[in-house]
Amino acid sequence: MKISVNTVDQMHQLGAKIGAQLKPSDVVVLTGDIGSGKTVLTQGIASSLGLSDITSPTFVISRIHKGKPNFIHIDAYRLLDSSLSNFTDLDFESYLPNSIFVIEWGAPFVATLTDQYLDIKITQGENENSRNLEVTAVGQRWQGFNL
Repeated sequence: MKISVNTVDQMHQLGAKIGAQLKPSDVVVLTGDIGSGKTVLTQGIASSLGLSDITSPTFVISRIHKGKPNFIHIDAYRLLDSSLSNFTDLDFESYLPNSIFVIEWGAPFVATLTDQYLDIKITQGENENSRNLEVTAVGQRWQGFNL
């Protein structure tokens, strides 16, 4: 499905809509240029789980926000050219049953966690603040998913 947003607020609200439909073991993969709104979308998702103060984990790779469920925000950008041999070395799969994951730049790694995920690609829209999102539901879990 294709969605356009025109403001930061709309991106946040879209994230909250997505977040309201998530449950433990769900994985959302975000891809988009730096500054495209991945973190704002993540903040919206987290807000629906009662979390705030979500910042990008660019330099620490991941932030685990404890809760029921846990919310794990990963920025895998630095892993793309890393000497780290495998995403599985980070042991995220042990958190999967009790966590919701949002993985920025996660397309090359998501298969190590699950074969069912929500894939969101964000691109620049017609003006400075607008963004186009292509949302692809992968796997049985997402059958009937709608925004």
